[in-house]
Amino acid sequence: MNRTLTISLAQIDIRLGDVAANLARGRNLVQRAARRGSDLIVFPELWTTGYDLARAAELAESLPADPTIRLLSAWATEYDLWITGSLLLRAERGVFNAAPLFGPGGQIVGPYRKIHRFGPMGEDRWLEAGNRPGLFDLPWGKTGLAICYDLRFPELFRAYALAGASLILLPSEWPHPRLAHWRTLIRARAIENQCHFVAVNRVGRDRDNAFCGHSAIIDPNGETVVEADESEALLTASIDLALADEVRTRIPVLADRRPACYALETDGGNR
Repeated sequence: MNRTLTISLAQIDIRLGDVAANLARGRNLVQRAARRGSDLIVFPELWTTGYDLARAAELAESLPADPTIRLLSAWATEYDLWITGSLLLRAERGVFNAAPLFGPGGQIVGPYRKIHRFGPMGEDRWLEAGNRPGLFDLPWGKTGLAICYDLRFPELFRAYALAGASLILLPSEWPHPRLAHWRTLIRARAIENQCHFVAVNRVGRDRDNAFCGHSAIIDPNGETVVEADESEALLTASIDLALADEVRTRIPVLADRRPACYALETDGGNR
């Protein structure tokens, strides 16, 4: 198995509710990523609509046949790369913030549906919550997906690492004033789980928020492979996924866990 992966991070502003405009810009970025030899391009959270959640029921689309889905699948095939980023997706239980993976063979993998809804931006009012992790066997190995606010819940990422993920992808719309949280937490998730962590944030503003960018790839040692500032950018870097195995062998954090010792007494203390 080839363990070298070239990834493009599409750090963009998003036109609120304007699917056609966002897709037009997205195609240009997919073309550029393909010219750079990328195997995968990752867009931000809700990159075709932004947080226009009052119109979520109108803007949401369904897998596998609605227009945006067909278009992204066609791009993946035409440009011979994988595409992901979260979208408003409709399912039987309602509308979800969800991230499918579109493959160059026409396949649609997933989606992962965001488990933790972010109340301050209205997700708990307009969207349903996912209830399953998103770990997928992809051509380069096991890959975990999470979305934005999920970053604050380390249990999800530890579960991915224990299941063998060497790569985790995180599309986001992470706003100011919490840039320090963003930069700290993406590094923490990479270090504690000894994996490559790809975090793609948006920039610009919507009606209520200014977004802080700083999309990045962090390696299993916690080192920055590439990081943007707060302007629009298409970052591209190649990573060696075998590094996760090397780091886990050198410092066997996952093997040294002692879960039986972590349970707390509920009746007042230790005995």
